[in-house]
Amino acid sequence: MAHYKETEKNQGLFLTVNLAEQIVPGTFEYTLTRLVDNKLDLIIFDRKYNNDYTGAAAIEPRILLKIILYCYSMGVISSRKIAKMCKSNMVVKALAEDIEPHYTTISNFVSGMSGEIEKVFSEVLLVCEGMGLISGKMFAIDGCRLPSNASKEWSGTKEQLAKKYERIKKISKEIIEKHRQNDIRGEEKEADKKKLERLEKQEKKILEFLETHEDRRGSGGDIIQSNITDNESGKIQGPHGVIQGYNGLAVADSKNQVIVAANAYGSVAEGQFFPQMLEKTERNMRTIKGENPLKGAVILADNAYFSEDNLQETKKKEMEAVIPDEQYRNRDKELKEGVRRKGKEKFDGRYFKYEKKGNYYICPNGKVLKYIGKVKLNRNEGHKYQSHVADCKECPYAQRCMHSKKKQGKQRTLYIPITKYCENLSQKMREKIDTPKYKRIYSRRMGIIEPVFADIQYCKGISRFTLRGQVKVNIQWQLYCMVHNIGKCNMGERTVLKKGKAA
Repeated sequence: MAHYKETEKNQGLFLTVNLAEQIVPGTFEYTLTRLVDNKLDLIIFDRKYNNDYTGAAAIEPRILLKIILYCYSMGVISSRKIAKMCKSNMVVKALAEDIEPHYTTISNFVSGMSGEIEKVFSEVLLVCEGMGLISGKMFAIDGCRLPSNASKEWSGTKEQLAKKYERIKKISKEIIEKHRQNDIRGEEKEADKKKLERLEKQEKKILEFLETHEDRRGSGGDIIQSNITDNESGKIQGPHGVIQGYNGLAVADSKNQVIVAANAYGSVAEGQFFPQMLEKTERNMRTIKGENPLKGAVILADNAYFSEDNLQETKKKEMEAVIPDEQYRNRDKELKEGVRRKGKEKFDGRYFKYEKKGNYYICPNGKVLKYIGKVKLNRNEGHKYQSHVADCKECPYAQRCMHSKKKQGKQRTLYIPITKYCENLSQKMREKIDTPKYKRIYSRRMGIIEPVFADIQYCKGISRFTLRGQVKVNIQWQLYCMVHNIGKCNMGERTVLKKGKAA
């Protein structure tokens, strides 16, 4: 029979370990160490510490920043797990320089970075610019929807939450009444006691929220659902159904998909935040490119960002926007007298002819839409025109004219917004986006922005937010984006190393 050497897997070992040797050139942690220790100016953190003469020595912000960014790159975003890795993972131990911070120290550092995160983010961008990773000529914007540290169960309007409160109160009374009528003992009594305690906590939680909060309003002014756990988060349609979370918006540069601006919002209507994101992009780019950095640049976005206000905002920045309208995918190349020969595009205002003399519109079927008056739609004001029910009942274009099957057979309403701008950029964009040149430009959007979210979610394994409140979630989202950007720096360094070896 074969004879093998005996092994001892439970034997303890004393090994000589040099922490500096654990940081191997070409790795993410090597780039991270060089960047944080030598490139970033972290003096902004010093204002938080007042222990020059009294108090215990603090852990350096650069050490905390390194271990947090490295663990995030590994998909570890829990403060407790990061603290555990400082004791068990040799690379993290090397990054921490043999310091083992408590999980509360890590948690407090992340959630307290609201005044410093923008500066650190800009410092990383400066490093990216120094490596030639940013062109500043074309950008793409989109959102990444991630669940937050809140439950959908605790969402609703004040009216819905009040009903839930009454329902919980009713169940509590039923349990108390059951105990009063029956002499319940043993395990059943203990289980009911625990359930009652849980229900009483829920009652108190809902009542406190109802007494201290008003109903949330959406971008259109309508009442939307609040959330008791994190009222700044929102119910958002994600890739796998509705989530309670935040929409992480990012603007990426076209050259190497470096994120130049990032912010998280608790709303699915990301188009309303386009001006803020553009402002943030300009501010960050100014630090690396100088004054008026967006002049002549192109910004790509999907139809969720299509609006007159957003297009006017890009004009103010002297940028060129390429943002399709909602009917872009349905339009056919062949148009004839305002009526398409084939395709599925719905009839919008462009297909209705205006008669100034009588102040009415003529539809593609030759019928009149008379003026009704001024109306308010969401926060905008406009003119309303309406057809006769009889004219629409047998119309051959009903399926393409009515916006839903339920309305087919009824009358068509046309809403013409009152614009506050001299130039109608929306109409110009509709015409421009159908040309071969701008179709080619717009086709680059997915290749710029989608790999960014794939890297953060799939490659890095970051799939949720662990903090609550927009300020704290925004810090975490920018840290996620910094991890992505540092990964780009690492790729740049590896390319230089390969070229050096080849030479």
